[in-house]
Amino acid sequence: MAETAEDAEDFKPDSDASTSTTSKKRNAFSELMAPKPKSAKPESGSTPSYHGTKTKPKEKSWRGNLLPYIQNPEKFPKAVIRVTEDTVLIQDQYPKATVHLLLLPRSPKHYDLHPKESFKDEAFLSMMKDEATSAAKLAAAELSRKISRFSSSDKARNVAMESLASEAEMPPGRDYLSEIRVGTHAHPSMCHLHVHIISRDMHSDCVKHRKHYNSFNTSFFVPLEDQPLADGDDRLSTSFQNANLEKDFVCWRCGKEFRKDKFADLKRHLDVEFELWKKE
Repeated sequence: MAETAEDAEDFKPDSDASTSTTSKKRNAFSELMAPKPKSAKPESGSTPSYHGTKTKPKEKSWRGNLLPYIQNPEKFPKAVIRVTEDTVLIQDQYPKATVHLLLLPRSPKHYDLHPKESFKDEAFLSMMKDEATSAAKLAAAELSRKISRFSSSDKARNVAMESLASEAEMPPGRDYLSEIRVGTHAHPSMCHLHVHIISRDMHSDCVKHRKHYNSFNTSFFVPLEDQPLADGDDRLSTSFQNANLEKDFVCWRCGKEFRKDKFADLKRHLDVEFELWKKE
C-alpha cells in the first residue's frame, strides 16, 4: 500500500500551526499569502475517489479540501493568489516552509488523476510547466520580501533601493528563484492534482513529523521538470517510495545526518540552519 506524507491528524488546527516568521510588516501580497486559521471544507458529496481508489468516509473531509479552490476560487480571496484560465494558485494552508504555494489545474479531465497519469498528456504537462514557472517567480518575490533584509547578498541592493537608484544602477542581489523548488509527491495525500512551489528551508511549525520532512527531501519529491517519468523509473515504485519516507534524515542545507527517531534534534538543527540561510 502506498504511504502518503500526511494523514487526517495533520489537518487538525493548532493554535499556532501556520505561524511562520520573519516580518510584522504587511502588504497586499502578504495579505493574499496569509494563512487562514481553518481550511475550507468541500461541499457534501463533492470529493471524488482518491486517484481511482475508494476513500474512507472520515478521510473525505480533508482529502478533498482542494476541490473548492478549483471550482470556486472567488470564494477564497485571501487564499487564492492567482487564477488563470487553466490553473488556480493558492497558499498551502499548512505550509512546510517560509513560502509554500500549490498550483491546481482546473481541468476535470486531469485533476482527478495521479500525477504519473495526468502528465502523460504532453500539452497538459507543458501548460503546467509554464504556469509553474511564473508561479515560482511570485514565490521567489515573496521569499525576497520576507528575508532580503537579513541577506548579505542583498545588502548593496537594499542600500541602492533605499537611495531610490534606478533599475539600471541596481547591483545584482540574491537569486531567490534558485531557492524555490517545484514538484509533486510520488503518492499525493490529497485527491486532486497539485504541484508544490516551495522554498527549500523547511522552516515551519507545520513540519511535525518524519514524513513531512522526508516527503520533500528524498526522491519522494518529484521535480516537475522530470515529468513525465519513464516506465521503470524507481520513483514509480511504491516500495521504493515507502522506504524514502522511512529514511533517516539528511539536512537539506549542510548534509548532516540524523537518525529517524531524532526528529526533535532535526527540528532544532533546522532552526539554526534557517538563521544562517537567511544571512547568505
